[in-house]
Amino acid sequence: MNDLKQKILTAVEDDLSDIEKAISDNLNPYLELVSEVAGHLLFSGGKRLRPLLMILSARLCGYTGDYEKTFSTALEYLHTATLLHDDLVDEATLRRGKEVAHSNWGNSITVLVGDYLLARALSISAGTGRLRVIQILAELTESMSQGEVHQLMRKGDINLAEDEYLEVIRRKTAMLFEAACRVSAIIADAPQENEKALADYGYNLGIAFQMADDLFDYTLTTSDFGKEVGADLREGKLTLPVISALRNTTPDDKELMIKIIQNQNFSVQDFKTLIELLEKHGGLAYTQKVAAAYIDKAKQALAIFETSQTRDTMLDIADYALARRV
Repeated sequence: MNDLKQKILTAVEDDLSDIEKAISDNLNPYLELVSEVAGHLLFSGGKRLRPLLMILSARLCGYTGDYEKTFSTALEYLHTATLLHDDLVDEATLRRGKEVAHSNWGNSITVLVGDYLLARALSISAGTGRLRVIQILAELTESMSQGEVHQLMRKGDINLAEDEYLEVIRRKTAMLFEAACRVSAIIADAPQENEKALADYGYNLGIAFQMADDLFDYTLTTSDFGKEVGADLREGKLTLPVISALRNTTPDDKELMIKIIQNQNFSVQDFKTLIELLEKHGGLAYTQKVAAAYIDKAKQALAIFETSQTRDTMLDIADYALARRV
């Protein structure tokens, strides 16, 4: 474990423990099967980053209520619901190193449990008594669904442009991070400028976090990553490393890259060849550079807050988004 990760974990140890308890306590289905299916993914080693950001953001705004831990579970339920649905749509086989839920319980039950988690998230948000919080989570759910549809529409499209890729990850990932930080300011009755700063932090962190995940598809082993390496490409998802390399490659190399990309049954050697081409034509380096720029924006957004341990931890989380290995 690297020093930065250990530093963060030490700072948030109690918060993570409280989050785990809240996620378990607030699930509350009357059918044990719902708990079993939801728990298969909920308790499979997720980083709890989104609920943690919500709690840290509330603390940064001086929140003194007692609902932040409960509310943070709404974000984890919402995120888990989207993963259950996405894995089914993508015909994925692994998630966090485990067999996906629909392989164990079938498509119908998996979809319905995902629906339950979405509804549970909205119920918990209603507990804040703030219409704007409910509205943000509802709009977030709409946006994430449309991001997934958008991605499916452009599945396997080698002409996918960088701005369209950014729109997809904005809807699927960045807005979830943004919402986690924004609602904290709202329930803490923070000034508008603080709300905007936290929303900007979450948004930019979310973009960078997704770009880092997209890099991992070409830089990690399956055991490190927790899902099959090359899975995005097999599912027809063109991410920034590929988009950038295709834009800057030579005609001959482009032809080879397209041949590999369009063959979803590519071999291990084909995938290694593609990685070499991504490195050769700057796709990996460019993605790292762009992600680092978003991290800088995220950290700058926190400048309006006074120095504190909470702010330092959030700055460390931003740095770790790119430094992490998984």
